[in-house]
Amino acid sequence: MNQDVSNKIPENSDELAGNKKNEIQKKIIRYIIAIALIIVALYITLKDIDFYRLWLYIKNADYLWVIISIPIMIISHWVRAMRWQTMLKPVAPKSSVWNLFSAVMIGYAANNILPRGGELLRPYVYARREKSSYSTAFATIVVERFIDIIILALMFGGVFFFFREQIKQALPNLHAEKFLIPIGIVILVLILSFWPPFVRFGLKIIVKPLSQKFYDKLSGIFERFLLGFTIIKKPGQYLRLTIESLSIWLLYTIPMYLMFFSFSFDTKYGMGFDDAVFLIVISGIAFTVAPVPGALGIFHFFIQATLNKVYGINIEEALAYATVNHTVGYLVQTIIGGLFFLRENVKNIDKSDKEIQSEIKTPSD
Repeated sequence: MNQDVSNKIPENSDELAGNKKNEIQKKIIRYIIAIALIIVALYITLKDIDFYRLWLYIKNADYLWVIISIPIMIISHWVRAMRWQTMLKPVAPKSSVWNLFSAVMIGYAANNILPRGGELLRPYVYARREKSSYSTAFATIVVERFIDIIILALMFGGVFFFFREQIKQALPNLHAEKFLIPIGIVILVLILSFWPPFVRFGLKIIVKPLSQKFYDKLSGIFERFLLGFTIIKKPGQYLRLTIESLSIWLLYTIPMYLMFFSFSFDTKYGMGFDDAVFLIVISGIAFTVAPVPGALGIFHFFIQATLNKVYGINIEEALAYATVNHTVGYLVQTIIGGLFFLRENVKNIDKSDKEIQSEIKTPSD
């Protein structure tokens, strides 16, 4: 019997090594695709650029307005943490906004390094700090994205009404299929929120016959995950969620508007706050569809194309504005997120993290 057990060890080791190798290969492929997309986007953006003129526009920008925009950017992230607290209130009424803000900034910093990586890391940081369920925290992230998509869609509808021809000029290749993923997320949220028997039935029919232990594990995770959608069933919180959501997007728009003054867009091209709303919608689409860290290259292409085709701004000046705008936001998120990363000491995993680790790993096992 001992001999049989010993013979199985190499097989299990080989299997584990094979799984690890496959994961590494998948990560490498994702990075290669992301890097290739960045290179293509940057090539398209930079191919006709006069770099000396670009440098002059960046150098001569009035950075006082850039500095003024930084605290507003930080406040927008704080309001996002406040909205997250509102979402968690039905299941975690004593959540700390400071801890939520820490998780938000770490998530943003992670997204600037690994596409969508922050969406998984953010609930982990919160669950670890607050000693709560990862699945529930992750579910609130899904709800948050759902709300953001609704707000962006409403803003897009309003902007499209007033800037219909301009949008067609700026985004000639924008097709309806680009919104299939957000629509799929909405459908998933509705199914999980309002008809959980569908999921329970699926687990019972498909998983339970295969493994009772695995079924019990997945069922527990799903029930905790479902708690994250509790806020949807609390109409009394809708007004607060609406105000906080609109405040987030307003605070996103203000820095973009203030940077018009950095490049004198207000006097040279007569651009006002409505144009900043237009640009924030364009940037929102860029960040939504970009499968690369921090929408690098994609953001620049979208904003440059919009400013050039819609407002007639030359490509160097348009790219200078996009570069300064993106760089400031990127640095704010990465630096503050990095500092909070050190505070949370995420690499130091202790025994109390075993349940969270189990919740994260089980669905993919």
